[in-house]
Amino acid sequence: MPPSGRAGLEQVAAHAGVSRATVSRVVNDVPTVAPELRRRVEESIRVLGYQPNLAARTLVTRRTDTIALVASEPDVRVFGDPFFSGIVRGVTMEAGAAGLQLVIMMTQSPEEIRRVSRYLTSGAVDGVLMISEHESVDPLPPALQAAAVPLVIGGRPMQPGVSVPYVDNDNVGGARMAAEHLRGLGRTVIGTVAGPQDMTAGLDRLDGFRDGLGPAFDPGLVEPGDFSQAGGEAATARLLARAPHLDALFAASDLTALGALKALHDAGRRVPDDVALVGFDDIEVAAFSSPPLTTVRQRTVLQGRAMVRLLLARIRPDRVVDGDGIPDARGVDHLVLPVELVVRASTSGCESWPCR
Repeated sequence: MPPSGRAGLEQVAAHAGVSRATVSRVVNDVPTVAPELRRRVEESIRVLGYQPNLAARTLVTRRTDTIALVASEPDVRVFGDPFFSGIVRGVTMEAGAAGLQLVIMMTQSPEEIRRVSRYLTSGAVDGVLMISEHESVDPLPPALQAAAVPLVIGGRPMQPGVSVPYVDNDNVGGARMAAEHLRGLGRTVIGTVAGPQDMTAGLDRLDGFRDGLGPAFDPGLVEPGDFSQAGGEAATARLLARAPHLDALFAASDLTALGALKALHDAGRRVPDDVALVGFDDIEVAAFSSPPLTTVRQRTVLQGRAMVRLLLARIRPDRVVDGDGIPDARGVDHLVLPVELVVRASTSGCESWPCR
């Protein structure tokens, strides 16, 4: 044993009866090692408790086995919004299964963006995942591209001229289903509290809503929101002030819908008797609101996992796995995950679940 008491490559090599170079190849995941030799080295590593020198391994492999998740939002929203927490959970699950470390970073101010950019382009990570990209020109994607740092974005990229692999949910199709459901109920004054129009999710959900209503779409019944509960409440109050006979509402997120519920209650409008309400996301609380919320279900945990797989296909294709409801990430530049309409009492008035 070395003076520190920790086993080194030489001790592992002697215990396994192989050369030091063979141990080094196993530790650095070089695929040319014979299976029997690899088994012996891995067993010796386990018995001796060998811990590789990560700095030395990085010099040899030019890999850090670390990826970063960057959100262009304040930390209170990243950790408080169920959408973001689902993405983080999925990324953490898939990164851990692939043997990768994860660094989570938030950027808001220009100084934060510069600091994060310096870190990400310094060779500290093997790749980057980004979520919550806004229309305002974010210098981070171009900087990462210029430094040849692999990047995957959660959601269709917003910036013109930025061609980056991405994983999205079918926002257009989901919003179209919501609008068609409301129209199918016989509602005639159908409005929406839209998502932010500087984000592709907000734009796509408004496009899908417009498509689903067809000629019945009224631009005067569109009120901008910000995907938050407080924003949904305020936007619904504004919409009701100019459209008091509103009888159906599509909220572009479940948090927005929860705010809309309060605004409708405060205005004396019953859900679904007076106003049928549909949200988007199917966060956990949607099933327990009063009344339970009809919503478009998107699988944010699955989206986070798919983002990691799309990144792995570029940085560690040997670690990409298949299945678990995630499309094959090899050889594609984007993935769009399916969504589904979940009908509950905010549109149907049914008392048993699931609504039929």
